[in-house]
Order: sequence, then C-alpha cells, then structure tokens
Amino acid sequence: MKGRSKQTLGNLSGLGGLILMAVLCLWLAACNSGPALGSWVDAGSPLRLPPAWTPTPTRKPSPTRLPSPSPEPSPTPLGSGPEVIGYSVAGRPLEVFRFGRGPIRRLIVGGIHGGYEWNTIELAYELMVYLGDHPELVPRRISLYVLPALNPDGEARFHGRPGRANENGVDLNRNWPSNWQAECPKEGCWNYLPISGGATPASEPEVAALLSFILEKRFDSIISYHSAALGIFPGGQPPAQDSVRLAEAVAAVTPYPYPPVDSGCLFTGQFADWAADQGIAAIDLELETHRSTDFDINLRVLKAFLNWRR
Repeated sequence: MKGRSKQTLGNLSGLGGLILMAVLCLWLAACNSGPALGSWVDAGSPLRLPPAWTPTPTRKPSPTRLPSPSPEPSPTPLGSGPEVIGYSVAGRPLEVFRFGRGPIRRLIVGGIHGGYEWNTIELAYELMVYLGDHPELVPRRISLYVLPALNPDGEARFHGRPGRANENGVDLNRNWPSNWQAECPKEGCWNYLPISGGATPASEPEVAALLSFILEKRFDSIISYHSAALGIFPGGQPPAQDSVRLAEAVAAVTPYPYPPVDSGCLFTGQFADWAADQGIAAIDLELETHRSTDFDINLRVLKAFLNWRR
C-alpha cells in the first residue's frame, strides 16, 4: 500500500508540473496580447507625467541703468518717444515724450521733487494719455515735449517728504545756475529734512541733462509742475515779462492763486528762474494738494498752454 501511494504521488507530481507549465504559458500569451500600460494604470484616463521644470535665468542688475518706475496702468497710447536725455544719480533714465511736429517747441516737466510731489508725475502721464487719444489738440505749429519725472530716484524712494531730494540729497529745484546757493534758505522755505542746493550749480546729473536738452531744443515756453497750494509763479527775479504773460493766461483758466502766496522764502537756484534768464517764458504751477492731480483743471491749462502766443 505504501509503495502504491508513493507511485501515485509521483504520478500526481508529474501531472501537476505539466498543468502548472500549461497555466504559465497561457498567462504569458495573455500578457503579450493584452492592453497597453496606460490602461493597466487607469482604464479611464491616460498616464500623466509631471511637466518639465525650466529654471528661471538669473539676471544681474546693471550698476548704472536701473528700470524706471512706471505708473499703473501703462500710459498708452503716447506720442513719439521715449527719448532718453540722461540718467539720474542711481541710473534711472530721464524720459521725454513728444506730441506734434511744429517748429515752436514747448515743454512740461513733472516730478522735480520726486516722491514728495509724486502727483505731478501722475498728472503728466494722465495728460500724455489724453494727448495720445486726442492728437488734434496740438496745433500744427507746436511740438509739445513732456518729461514726466525729473527726479525718478526720489519718486522710487518714498512718496512723502523723504522723496523730495535726489539720491545725493540735493533739491533739484535749488541746483540751477540762477541765484544759486549751496545752503538752501530756511526762513519761510521747505525745511522739514536736511537738503542742499548741491556742491555747485548744475552739479546734479538730472539738472545737467535737462539744461543741455533745453538749450539744444530752444524751447519758447515751459511749465514746471509742483505741489501744493501756493499758486502760479512766473520765472525770473524779478519776474520776466513773458513769464508773467504766461502766468496770467494760465491763471485765467484755473482757480490757482495768482499772484502766488508769499511765504517769505528767498528762492534760490530755481528751474523757472534759470529758464527765464535764457529768454524762455516759464512758470512754476502748484497743484492744490500733494495727492490730487487736478486733471480737469490742468486739461484747461494744457489747452491754454498749447494755444498761447508770445
């Protein structure tokens, strides 16, 4: 009995091996003719691989050419430009835009006091946007140039008193070669923080660049925007006749004080005074506050300025 059992077990072992081999062959055949890998992973959706990662290239900032701050939204459409006439102490471009192609050249300058009078920069861009949409506003005899920010470093630094000076701590409206003093007078003047008129007249690159540009283009009249609330100042000490006439034309369409408020300040090294010394009709025009652009008022100023005749 025991011998027959061993023989039976041996036969069964051989038969089991044959059956196991057959099953294995059937399984391999099914694998070779079966579905693709994607359907084994998820019959309802294809296999998803993670996107390739591309490193962002590192760009070293230029030590002398920094990007200029741009108001939001982007001020488009514009006239021709920008034309870069120079660079600030920190390397920001001084950009000028032109509207019209007439032989008589006029200039609007904003932001001479940077972030302390940032609303003058915003107003300049608002006026440029309007001119871009209404090019017919510029008479055929006129080319209007706009420099939105003479002090981009101060504007980038701070919107408030610390933004008034340029990167050298100089008041750019006290650095012009007209009644210039290194130490700005204090009585009745702006005296919130230490500030100077510069080491010499036109010592600052912003002033030197604009001075050269004005002499090259031979402008016949200029408006320099400021804030706040003191009114309209004709250039020159004493005020030049053409500057007075321009101030009167602007005063006729605005509520700004004219004659301007007398704070008792002895103004030195002023842009408008230097321009008047060159025979250019020039005014400083102060907005009502340090925040508003007074756009509707200054749209009237713009039209009066463009159509003013010497």
